[in-house]
Amino acid sequence: FLNSLMISTKAVAAIRRFRVESGKTLRLGLPVVAAHMLLISMQFVDTVMAGHVSATDLAALAIASALFHPLVLFLVGILMVVSPMVAQLKGGGVEGEISLVVKEALHLSLGLAVPSILLLHLLEPLMSFIGYPPKVTRIGDSYLRAVSWGMPAILAYGVLRHFNEGLSITRPSMYFHIIGLVLNVFGNYTLMFGHFGFSAMGTIGAGWSTAMVWTLMLMMMFAYNLKNRALKRYRLLNNFIRFSYPNIHEILRIGVPNGFSTGAETGLFPLVALMMGTLGVSVMAAHQIAINVAAMTFMVPLGLSAAITVRIGQAVGRGKWDEVRYLGFSGVILCGMVMLVPASAYLFIPEWIAKIYTSDTEVLEVAVRLLLMAAVFQLSDGLQVGALGALRGLKDTRVPLIINVISYLMIGLPGAYLLGILGGYGPEGLWTGIIAGLSVAAMLHNLRFYLLTRRD
Repeated sequence: FLNSLMISTKAVAAIRRFRVESGKTLRLGLPVVAAHMLLISMQFVDTVMAGHVSATDLAALAIASALFHPLVLFLVGILMVVSPMVAQLKGGGVEGEISLVVKEALHLSLGLAVPSILLLHLLEPLMSFIGYPPKVTRIGDSYLRAVSWGMPAILAYGVLRHFNEGLSITRPSMYFHIIGLVLNVFGNYTLMFGHFGFSAMGTIGAGWSTAMVWTLMLMMMFAYNLKNRALKRYRLLNNFIRFSYPNIHEILRIGVPNGFSTGAETGLFPLVALMMGTLGVSVMAAHQIAINVAAMTFMVPLGLSAAITVRIGQAVGRGKWDEVRYLGFSGVILCGMVMLVPASAYLFIPEWIAKIYTSDTEVLEVAVRLLLMAAVFQLSDGLQVGALGALRGLKDTRVPLIINVISYLMIGLPGAYLLGILGGYGPEGLWTGIIAGLSVAAMLHNLRFYLLTRRD
């Protein structure tokens, strides 16, 4: 009886601790989740509005997004390491070095923006080589040229956002994303459909709208960081033109593997989208719907993983390794639990979800089948991104890069091609490759965190 009582007491204590720590992670992470949801909502708005222009515009947006987003996520992935760097400095009480890290990250963001703009102006031959219809290629290329002018703002905004997150300040970004979503709807309405004296530009108008919205969001974020009482003491603009090469080297040392890791992780989806485009406009449109929905729900564990990164980074700065281990695994479990909700929705109401995007019968049929498959990988997606956030809090980026390359580019992508294209299983075969890649990544990232935090 006493043994049973002790076990029961320990179980209650463990549940209570999990609830308390999960509550702290949620309080820090939910504004990040909201910001991510609002960001993906901008893409949702673009997708829905493009679908109401024409199936060709929707397909062009899908193809252009498949080229644009991997580049953005690679570059943002490099700058994302500002968050764990700031968190560890704050946790260790070395706050004087934080402003130097942020300034060098801003310099780096400007340096990365220039070649990215040039690259986005040179992708039309690639789309033509793949074999997309000329009209789809023309619209997609024009969209990329328009949205490219938002790259400096996207990258600089990301630096300031991760600076704030590293200090456990997560709400401002959420508010700016709310404003950005409203501005994006207005901009799309004006430029895509031709209102207030502007000519209708279709999907191309969405590109210009996105670029302008990010520029306005950067201006708001800069103003907040310069005026807020808790942040202006970091004096981000003081001696701004001076360079600190050790900090740039540290950002690149940690950030470049993280950028490639993010690119490998998220690159699987657009690469599959490029293969999906060869199966026809209707299949491509259905894939865009299903992947847009899955991406929206993925923002929840992605936002929580940012909170996990910050909490672990600050615990590392304090030297509390038992706390680091617990925060990591409790966060991973929390990420897995929240993904059970969208998985249930995809299983029970896939047709209702797909009808939000389109009434085209052929597109709807394929989209429903893909949403059912999306339900399968929700748990793996949550577990892998939670563990990846924990590893990022340790500034561990090189081994996660190897894991992501193996999982996504050596297992997921070839598997998708073999089953979907060579095997003739179509969109379902392509998505089976996605499921395989995510499942392997979830297992290996968690194993890596276990090994790094083990203290014998």
